[in-house]
Amino acid sequence: MTPPVDTPFAALTLLVAPAILTNASSVAILATSNRFARAVDRSRSLLAQIETSGEQQAEGKTLSAEAAELTRLRERQLDIAERRVLIIMRALKYFYLALGSFAGAAIISLLGAVNIFGLHPALNYVLSLGAFLAGATGVCGLSGGAVVLVWESQLTLGILTEEANWVRSRYINKQTRDQSSDLKGSVT
Repeated sequence: MTPPVDTPFAALTLLVAPAILTNASSVAILATSNRFARAVDRSRSLLAQIETSGEQQAEGKTLSAEAAELTRLRERQLDIAERRVLIIMRALKYFYLALGSFAGAAIISLLGAVNIFGLHPALNYVLSLGAFLAGATGVCGLSGGAVVLVWESQLTLGILTEEANWVRSRYINKQTRDQSSDLKGSVT
């Protein structure tokens, strides 16, 4: 009985796995690039909002307490948005590492499949080891990028939570003021 490695189907299997993982890495890069663009746009939007309030102050206009508080909120959000951009860049680096590693594993596997019928048993060992190492590096890159994106998602959630709390407190304070003025109006 021939070992499964000696069949053409085994060689095909060795090629398909890295190809599928290369595709998965490409999709992760595409999604992360979109996320990167949105994070950069959010940073620019925050910069514009902060700059507008700064220009108002430079013109001698005094910001209301609410506007000043909103500006401080936007400044904190900008700090976090800058960190998000850097974190997303790190994830992209991991995903590009994975893409290159899986492509390398596919090429090495192809070379091994061509040599399977042939000439040098030692070369098969080297190619097998190379394909394994390239594939393992790719898996680490894909996993690392995913972990980094989870970290970035937690930062994003923190920004949203802080902004939602600010809006809620503002709305509740306004609602309380409106109710107290309604009560004063009905008493008189």
